Amino acid sequence: MKSRVLRDIKARQAVVSQELKRTLWRHLSRNTTLDPQVRMQAQMALSRTPREASPSAIKNRCIATGRGRGIFNQWKLCRFQFRLRALNGDLPGVDKSSW
Repeated sequence: MKSRVLRDIKARQAVVSQELKRTLWRHLSRNTTLDPQVRMQAQMALSRTPREASPSAIKNRCIATGRGRGIFNQWKLCRFQFRLRALNGDLPGVDKSSW
């Protein structure tokens, strides 16, 4: 497995583990009915979370090659690997079109 794929897996696990805390802190910091000091503390706690735990740190990558462009989300494969596996018959329900 490529290092980029491993890094992506690690980032996804970090996002899942910190998701509840980030959501709570984000809602507390945006709630205008709360005391400004509480909102500031929530904002500081949100800024102290690891950078990898941010959902925007996740990038879709091909699970076979680690390529970051041309990814088919349903199969998590880049276009070239998708084509190779489709022609080999490894992807169920995918046929080469002809007309």
